[in-house]
Amino acid sequence: MHAIRIDRGKPLCDEPTCGHNRYHPDIAPAAEVAEGEEIALETRDALDGQITPTTTTADFASLNSGAVHPLTGPVFVKGAQPGDMLEIEFTDIIPQPTAFSAIMPGLGFLRDVMTQPYLVHWQIKDNWATSEQLPGVRIPGAPFMGVSAVAPTAEQLAAWTAREQRVIDAGGFALPPDPNGAVPAGPCGLTGLRTLPPRENGGNFDVKQLTKGAKLFLPVFKEGALFSTGDGHFAQGDGEVCVTAVEMGATAVVRFKLHKGLANRRKFAAPVFSRTTYFTDPRFAAPERFLGVMGMPINAGGEIEAENLTLACRNAVLNMMELLQERGFSREQAYVICSVAVDLRISNVVDVPNYVVSALLPESIFDGD
Repeated sequence: MHAIRIDRGKPLCDEPTCGHNRYHPDIAPAAEVAEGEEIALETRDALDGQITPTTTTADFASLNSGAVHPLTGPVFVKGAQPGDMLEIEFTDIIPQPTAFSAIMPGLGFLRDVMTQPYLVHWQIKDNWATSEQLPGVRIPGAPFMGVSAVAPTAEQLAAWTAREQRVIDAGGFALPPDPNGAVPAGPCGLTGLRTLPPRENGGNFDVKQLTKGAKLFLPVFKEGALFSTGDGHFAQGDGEVCVTAVEMGATAVVRFKLHKGLANRRKFAAPVFSRTTYFTDPRFAAPERFLGVMGMPINAGGEIEAENLTLACRNAVLNMMELLQERGFSREQAYVICSVAVDLRISNVVDVPNYVVSALLPESIFDGD
């Protein structure tokens, strides 16, 4: 089997030929495979090994945010041409034995109210994650890769950078190009796209159904496609609200297939995914016992913000956090539990003016051994 091997004891900047943490069309491939061949991609965790089992929240101030999302690759797929569709089949995803979840001030869905740092260290064993910081909680494993992408063209690089700058100019939250911590350095690091948002080329979509057996379909923009992956998650709730899941290093084994010209024939460029098996044990995908709470677009003043799905989602998370605090968890513990185990569901977008988002908590995470 082909492979890209790494030393997880070293940061990506010490092994720059194995990966990258920016998107740029000129990043050289780290490996080359033919259609139908498998390749094992060893990956670092999302923070490039900066959080170890001995890290505390006091160390957060020294973290280099520019090193986020070290990706392994790119992989040049022989025969892939612009306009094709690249099918990526995840034939295995193998977790490392330790992981973390964190509340990082300034990030996350509730970043305006959850401003205190918090850190959870996980031990992974027998397909469960447990932590001393969350006593009585154990999270079932469903490993997947949070980031998977192909390379953009130079024209896309310029256009996507400009549109994200317009978000910033309008007062929104986006991260412009920044050479700090960039791999590779030089021109690719100076102008390369940050990896935080997903885009038409794939990226950081954090879709938890992309476990072993899933197939991901991405449009090819550059010859060879130049596929990369990283940001392994042992488990995650739909939403990943605190900005981290159960974050781990992993080995992703993938196999490629080409659908010639399909991207050109398709009327949209968004990633597509499919599978023919359950993405996780059905007991956890559709739990028999769960606690649910609804959120509606009603603000703190009691007024309706009509059809505001984001506010409905926010209220669902806040309400679930309150229910968890009633069980004895701190506000920070509750937020992390929501991020790694609670699924957000859009219950309706038609019953105007109050759309409904539901938050579902599987009760099995509180079951003992």
